[in-house]
This record gives sequence, structure tokens and C-alpha cells, in this order.
Amino acid sequence: MAKADQEARALATAARPAPAPASLDEAQELLAQQARAIDRLHFLVEASKMVNSTLDLPELLSIILNIATRNTNADRGTLFLVDHANKQLWSVIAHGLEEKEIRLPMGRGIAGTVAEAGEVLNLADAYTDTRFDRDFDRQFDYRTRSLLCLPIKDRDEKVVGVLELLNKRDGPFTGDDIEFLESLSVHFAIALENARLHRESLERQRMERELTLARGIQEGLLPDAPPHLDGLDIAVRHQSSLQVGGDYYDFLLLDPRTMLFVVADVEGKGVASALMMSNLQAMLRALVMHVHALEGIAFLLNEHILEGARSRKFMTMFLGLVDLAGRGLHYINAGHIRPAVIRREGEPAWLSEGGLPIGLFPDSRYERGFLRLESGDVILTCTDGIVEADNAVGDQFGSERMVEVAHTRRQGAAQEIVEAVFAEVADFARGGQHSDDKVMMAIKVR
Repeated sequence: MAKADQEARALATAARPAPAPASLDEAQELLAQQARAIDRLHFLVEASKMVNSTLDLPELLSIILNIATRNTNADRGTLFLVDHANKQLWSVIAHGLEEKEIRLPMGRGIAGTVAEAGEVLNLADAYTDTRFDRDFDRQFDYRTRSLLCLPIKDRDEKVVGVLELLNKRDGPFTGDDIEFLESLSVHFAIALENARLHRESLERQRMERELTLARGIQEGLLPDAPPHLDGLDIAVRHQSSLQVGGDYYDFLLLDPRTMLFVVADVEGKGVASALMMSNLQAMLRALVMHVHALEGIAFLLNEHILEGARSRKFMTMFLGLVDLAGRGLHYINAGHIRPAVIRREGEPAWLSEGGLPIGLFPDSRYERGFLRLESGDVILTCTDGIVEADNAVGDQFGSERMVEVAHTRRQGAAQEIVEAVFAEVADFARGGQHSDDKVMMAIKVR
């Protein structure tokens, strides 16, 4: 039988007419017992209304603590919630103290012991129990004497919280105090569960708004289409995962025969990464107007990122400068996945010259690579969502497989190559565990 049903039945029994008393004293005592039972039932109803009057978790914790301390005459208390997944207790309010989050491991201290054992602990002098942590008393200049700690259980007898009351003003805590609080345990548990679910719902909504904002920032930074340049066939495709990442690409025409292109991957996800992409774009476009050497652009980008990134994020980046007049590709690979150039004959050329990722260490120096371009060459570059896509057994798609797919389609247009790689990745990763943003770019020399 559930505890709430037992309480209701006990209260109903107490309110039933009793056998005729044998004396006047017995009659008076019986009337007093019935009056106390009725008052208690009335208070349970009122307390249930109070704890179900809000879904705001800090406010609910305050209400429960006020009910508990006022009706047990305790000086102060703390209500901990049990996080079973992380095996922790935590609180967002401490009665009589400023609001402060407290986290404790399950099984440690008085509250942790009660949460783990699920049994009441009543101490006339807390300092006699070795499990009591005196650091809180020293921190807040307080002296704990009597202490009552009991679990808050739901209808399934699962411990969802721990109520710890300190220093009853008129002596040690009593059995009546325990009985009173246990009678409210299920009501507290239901209200706490409702507040927790409400809090999680609000957090999901906040995260969805953040993702929408980040996605808008990200999409606004990416070019609508590749530029048209005589001598080049350019195609690019970007696919977002459920999480907003930091994948970025851009094209900058320096003159009718020269194009700078960039593919970058900012560490992490969310609004912070999207904002860093925005910062990268602004800095890159400003630097290109004044600095013409790729080594200088990479160096200054690294210095600016380190100066302005409070979040200490870093990024991998590939900078490529296609010089059609000189039929060459100048490039710097700053810790990025190696792009490849597929030739008409022979093995692909892997583009690895460069240096460390942008934003890791100050004064990083970068070396420029160079490759002579020939008609029919295909430059392939991507982000890790392509090569690190995994299948059901954990194998990754890999750069070599990307090159193989592109090589079979090298006679087609750049867009056909990009779409072929995307199709192969989707087929390969069916049943895989991880999904990330993907950028695939193909530049074919005519």
C-alpha cells in the first residue's frame, strides 16, 4: 500500500467516532486527539496546495523549506535533489543563507548517506557523528547542534531528495517531527518532479533558441553560391547536422584571374563557434585587403584569434590561392584535414604544408606550399564531417575513400563530384553513431 494511502486511511481512522470514554479525562484526551488529527489533515491539504502552486524550482524549494522549518521549529535547513545519473546531490538554495549551488557526492556526509540508504538520521549533536562535515559551519560561521535528515521518496519509494534541518529551537527533533515530514514526503516528491520536468522543458527551449540563432549566424556567413571564374569549375555543398557546428568556407576574388578560398572548422558547437566563424570572416576579409602573403594572413589570423577569443577556441583551416595566370596553387594548411589534388595521371597530391591550427599558440609560423596546376586537375577539400563519418562498426569514411570516389567522377563537372562524395558518405554512414556538419568542395581546372 502506498504511503499516501496509508496516511489517508490513518487520518480517516483517527476521525471516526471512538467507543464511549470511561471517564471525563479520557473524553477530553480523545477530543484533543481528534482535534489534532483534523488539524493535521487540514494542514496536509493546505501544504499540498502550497507546494503545487509553482513550477519554479528555487521557489518550490523555498516553500518546502519554509513548511518544514516552521512546523518543526528548526533554525534553518537545506533541501537537496538527487541526481541519480551523476550520483550527486545538489541544491540551488540554502535556507538562511544566500542562494548558492551546492553539490555533494552520493554516500558522503550526512545528506549523502541518507540519500544512499534511504533512511532517516536524527542527531541530538551533529558533531558526535564522524560523517558530519564541519566545513560548512566554519565557512558560514555557524554551529550545528541538533540535525534531522530524512529522504524524500516518491510513490515508488525512490529517493528523489533529501531534507536536512538544523538546530530545533526547543530541543532535539522528535518522532512527531519525523512523522509530520514523512506524511508530506510524497507531496513534496510529486511537486519536485513536476518542477524538474518544467525546468528541463525550459532548458530545452533555451537550447533550441540558441541553436536557431547559431544556425542563422552560420548560414548567413556562407556564400549562396560559388563564384564564376573563367578557367575554373567550382562546386561546394554544406550540410548541417542536428547540432550547429563551426564549419566555414568562403571565396574571395582578388582579381579576375586570382581567387582565395578557405575551408575552416572551429572547435566546438553552438553559438560560441558560430560567432567565432563571424569573427574569422570579418578578420579574413580585412586582412586580404592589406596583406598579400598567405604566411602573413595565417600569422595575423592566429594572433587576432588569440587576442580576442575569451572562450579559448581554436580552428583548423585551409587557405588556398588559385593563380590562373601562373597556373599554380599556393596554400597553407593550418592543422586541417589534408586536401588532395587529383591529377590526370599518377597518384593524388596531398596538400599538407602549413603549420599548427589557428588559435593554439602565439607567434606560430606558417610555411606556404605550392603546386603547379594542369588542365583537368581537381582540388578536393572538406571538413571532418566527411572523412570522419563512421559506419555501424565504427570504421571511418576516410580521405582515401573520398579521393577514390572523386577519381571515378573526375571527367564530370565539379558539382557531380561533390554530389557523388556526399552520396557515398550517406550510404557508408548508414547506421553510424556520429553525425557532424559537412563541407565538401571541388575545384576543377579547365
